[in-house]
Amino acid sequence: MPWQEVCVQEQRVRFIHEWQKQEDSMAELCRRYGISRRVGYKWLARYKQDGIEGLQDHSRAPKRHPNQTPAAVEERILALRAKHGRWGPTTLQAVLERKDATAKWPARSTIGNLLRRQGLSVPRRRRPRAAPTAPPLTPMEQPNQVWSIDFKGWFRTQDGQRCDPLTICDGASRYLLRCQAMGRPDGAHVRPLMAAAFREYGLPEVMRSDNGPPFATVAVHGLSALAVWWIKLGICPERIEPGHPEQNGRHERMHRTLKEETAAPPERTMRAQQKAFDRFQKEYNEERPHQGLELRTPAECYAGSPRPYPSRIEEPAYPQGFEVRRVASGQIRWRIRKVFVGKGLDGERIGLEEIGDGLWRVWFSFYELGQLDERQGRLLPRPEPAGAGGSCGEGPDSARPRAPSARPLPARKVLPMSLD
Repeated sequence: MPWQEVCVQEQRVRFIHEWQKQEDSMAELCRRYGISRRVGYKWLARYKQDGIEGLQDHSRAPKRHPNQTPAAVEERILALRAKHGRWGPTTLQAVLERKDATAKWPARSTIGNLLRRQGLSVPRRRRPRAAPTAPPLTPMEQPNQVWSIDFKGWFRTQDGQRCDPLTICDGASRYLLRCQAMGRPDGAHVRPLMAAAFREYGLPEVMRSDNGPPFATVAVHGLSALAVWWIKLGICPERIEPGHPEQNGRHERMHRTLKEETAAPPERTMRAQQKAFDRFQKEYNEERPHQGLELRTPAECYAGSPRPYPSRIEEPAYPQGFEVRRVASGQIRWRIRKVFVGKGLDGERIGLEEIGDGLWRVWFSFYELGQLDERQGRLLPRPEPAGAGGSCGEGPDSARPRAPSARPLPARKVLPMSLD
């Protein structure tokens, strides 16, 4: 016959039933059930006090919580939060202590837990972010060495249209190259604007941005389709650390001035807003002196790049001995499997340089994407920076691949300026 399952509570009921027969002593009864006499007398006492329900397991939580926040204090916290729905634990605690310094108010973490229990606080969803460029970032010592690109926070014009200002600025001279009102902040709209800037001013060495789209992705190498285009032009993409706008401080300071003079309040239409941006750009470049430039204007310190925008972009070439693969649907075929390298590289040729047993360094033109481990079958982040400026630094191999247009800038006179 099959085994019969017996729950713990049923055994306790049988134990009490046999004890009531008075056929065996408590010691013999406890030995038969494999428990101590202390446990047997405990369940007997619970049965006498509460009956059959007393044989159920009791909660082990303490009946008293000496550090529990009093109900009256919780009510005052919730009342203040109801009055100011956007105040967080830190603000609530500070205001309550200011109103009544004699009361013992709970810690900020306790107030935060109270808000979460009441459904008044929802933790922020953590968004995946692109990895920043390995430090140190490229210094801004001469014009066209580093260009910065970013979207100023969007706003709506008076007629309700969304406006996303895109700005491009030369880091050394503070020259504002572009200030364009855009309806959609995506790569398809950014690329034509950047191409126009390249035709007018030439190509920079480095393009610095934040870690958001369309400038970066959450792939191992962080390259978006826009950044891939930069690399094909011989421009090294450089990303600041998330939450550290001070790494692009000159650009952020310009954004503050831009908002104060053109968007507070905004113009009536998008066309009028762009005219305001154009006036600001002319004044910022040609009329307004900067303390960091020894009270000179950006136009007095800036000169166009000697690297022209090419009429035809060639595919990158790789040294002899490199394995070359073309990316399709974000993947390359390696041995008997497919390895994901990023959607932004679709249609591009990448080179693989063997550096160890089953380990390959992966390049796109002069940019190191990471390392391919055959054992794991996936692209891994590179373990150490290749050099100053992150993935665009000099590699150990003198035959490291380069973009066709990536050639050193000719020597030129550097205007003295403060770099604060």
